[in-house]
Amino acid sequence: MAKIEIYSTTVCPYCNSAKKLLAKKGMQYAEIMVDQNPDEFATMLQRSNGRRTVPQIFINDTHIGGFDDISALDAAGELDPILGI
Repeated sequence: MAKIEIYSTTVCPYCNSAKKLLAKKGMQYAEIMVDQNPDEFATMLQRSNGRRTVPQIFINDTHIGGFDDISALDAAGELDPILGI
């Protein structure tokens, strides 16, 4: 199973949409709440090459991007192979 990490905040509709997409595919993920831990926000910035918006999604330590990015991968049929399903 793919290792999925989602940097998120408490009130983020795009984060919720990304989590719903992954749940629909039966995938589990680790959610990292950057609004509750400033150190995690700094880590997100470093890992995502300075992207400040949430969600920031990583699959198997590869930066996928935000909800628009993961949604586009899904629409193009490219997400399932990345997830290993």
